Amino acid sequence: MTTSDGFDSLHPDLIKQRKLAHSICREYSRDPSKGNLKKLRQLFAQCGEQVFIEYGFHCDYGDRIHLGDRVYINCKCTFLDGGIISIGHDCLIGPNVQIISVYHDKNAARRLDKVNFAQNVTIGNNVWIGAGAIILPGVSIGHNAIIGAGSIVTKDVSENTTVVGNPAKVI
Repeated sequence: MTTSDGFDSLHPDLIKQRKLAHSICREYSRDPSKGNLKKLRQLFAQCGEQVFIEYGFHCDYGDRIHLGDRVYINCKCTFLDGGIISIGHDCLIGPNVQIISVYHDKNAARRLDKVNFAQNVTIGNNVWIGAGAIILPGVSIGHNAIIGAGSIVTKDVSENTTVVGNPAKVI
């Protein structure tokens, strides 16, 4: 769905796919059993070994999410995956983190058309994203970076860098 032309999230096929993903996410949240985790993992385009996802995980589609090995996703995380969300190996994602790959037109008149746009989000290996952080569309985060709790990441983050704040800045 990553296109400059945008996409219609109200298309019947996309609504159907979202309903399925939401249903599986709700089922896993109610009963985070191995069987329900398996169903959730099967939604993803790629899900590495030893990935663990706590209750409360939410995504729109699932098939645009790529998870490396040994990724830990804490409780109540939201991945809006209209674009591809790619997360490398050994990443730690704190509770209530939002990774957003979808946005709307900045032009108010065109926004009335309800078109969605997507930009991929890429997160390198061994990244730690603190609780409540928000990663916005189009952002790339380099290997070994740290995103401070509550930060809003609006721009790319270089590898081996720590960023904090709103908007997130290097410290």
